[in-house]
Amino acid sequence: MLSDYTNFTLPNKLRVVSVPMEGISSATVLVLVGAGSRYEDKEKAGLSHFLEHMIFKGTQKRPSAFEISSLVDSVGAENNAFTSKDHTGYYIKIQNRHLELAFDILSDTLKNSLYLEEEINRERGTIIEEINLYEDTPLYKIDDVFYDVMFGDTPLGWSIAGSKETVSNIKREDFLSYTKRMYQAKDMVLVIAGNFKEEEAKKLSEKYFSSIVEGEKEKFEKFEGSQEKPRVKVLNKKTDQAHLYLGYPAFSFHDPDKTALNVASAILGGGMSSRFFIQVRERRGLAYYVRSSTDYFEETGLIAASAGVNLHKINEVVKVLLEEFGKVKKGDVSEDELKKAKEFLKGRLALRLENSRSVAGWYAEKLLLEREIETPDQVFEKIEKITTSDIERVANRVFDENKINLAVIGPYEDEKRFLELIS
Repeated sequence: MLSDYTNFTLPNKLRVVSVPMEGISSATVLVLVGAGSRYEDKEKAGLSHFLEHMIFKGTQKRPSAFEISSLVDSVGAENNAFTSKDHTGYYIKIQNRHLELAFDILSDTLKNSLYLEEEINRERGTIIEEINLYEDTPLYKIDDVFYDVMFGDTPLGWSIAGSKETVSNIKREDFLSYTKRMYQAKDMVLVIAGNFKEEEAKKLSEKYFSSIVEGEKEKFEKFEGSQEKPRVKVLNKKTDQAHLYLGYPAFSFHDPDKTALNVASAILGGGMSSRFFIQVRERRGLAYYVRSSTDYFEETGLIAASAGVNLHKINEVVKVLLEEFGKVKKGDVSEDELKKAKEFLKGRLALRLENSRSVAGWYAEKLLLEREIETPDQVFEKIEKITTSDIERVANRVFDENKINLAVIGPYEDEKRFLELIS
């Protein structure tokens, strides 16, 4: 399954991967850049995200956002972009007979964006409203509160969108200097996934992306924080539902225990029959959503439970989540439960990779961040090898009672009550 791919490197050190997919008529062309919020200075927080918004706003060849969007719409294509802590992506999903147009537009916007003052000021207002949306939506805002607890006043702890103050201070010169510093071929990956002729994809890659400056891979400030006791952060807000994150620091995406931790996360909160869902929602009716997740970076990572819960039952929810983490740590995982979690992970991945956009993202992230390609089949093999002993071992490695982190949004003022709850 999707294990056949071709990869090569252009003379400017830009890495290219082509992944053929049968039975579809589309192709996705995606460029992933090693630029994200963890590469920013504090006073310019949000620059990576702001720049992502500006890429499709006009180039020398196509001077307005309308010209670019009209061209994309004229062939029924889809273009979009996204920003994370450690990478930024731009893609166009298009009918394969229009493949060259996707290469043309993406390369043009990445190399020749104008960053016009009037467009910057207009988009600044859009981003500030996006920030306002997140501030007014606890379901979204709780992510930022938790990463602040986990990573503090460091680039990993800052909001990807920045603040209204930092976004207001970003100028045209900042975009120009940032792209010159960060948007280098040596720290880019180009992936073509879908139904296409590989020779055509190779020629188009060479034609449109060979002229990007080679540059050097940019360095970032590594997170070196340590934790010796539980931490809590409460955002006091009048709400009808409390939102919380409860989690632990973990390890990087290079760590061989990553697969075991992903399986443990699936056991705890990976679906509607997971432990968190059954114990918190089905048996007690305390939450609408409850789930677990993992996140990994170059040098660190995390696993966390998140939930939207009854305001007056938040203490009970926290206790239940801690109990379930504790049970897994004690080795209370059956073979049947392990098997179900494995199949859950494999099934979700298989469904996700039916889409050329998702396939392109998979290969791009693997190569850019982890610096090697790992196929879905190879991941399936790793999942199958996980044992109950592996789950217990990684749980004891990660679920440290002295390293619990709790973030809460709700009508609460006393952080001490929550600190006592998790200590």
